[in-house]
Amino acid sequence: MINTFALLLLYQLVGEVLVRALAWPIPGPVIGMALLFLTLLGRGRADAELKQNTGTLLQHLSLLFVPAGAGVMLHIHRVADEWLPITAALLVSTIAGLAVTALVLKALTGKMGNTDEKETP
Repeated sequence: MINTFALLLLYQLVGEVLVRALAWPIPGPVIGMALLFLTLLGRGRADAELKQNTGTLLQHLSLLFVPAGAGVMLHIHRVADEWLPITAALLVSTIAGLAVTALVLKALTGKMGNTDEKETP
């Protein structure tokens, strides 16, 4: 388990270093995750230990939301004061995310712009 944590933290550290060195507007953990993905693609497989330990981490993923929930409760007065912009941002981002996902899915399945197919009644 320690080896898996060390590997994940190492990739996160590399991502953070790259982001800070190159002033990229992307979070370091995202870059680290992409680098880990590319490494696993290059290998063609994930080690059994990595699979098992990441499965265990995913089972306890909900625990990672506790600090975020505590932060919201700590600043609940700000949420109450700014509920309208927060609600608007959540709605717009959700609708935009759904629309982009639908368009990408449509493009990937080859249905976008394909007018050669005849519809059956």
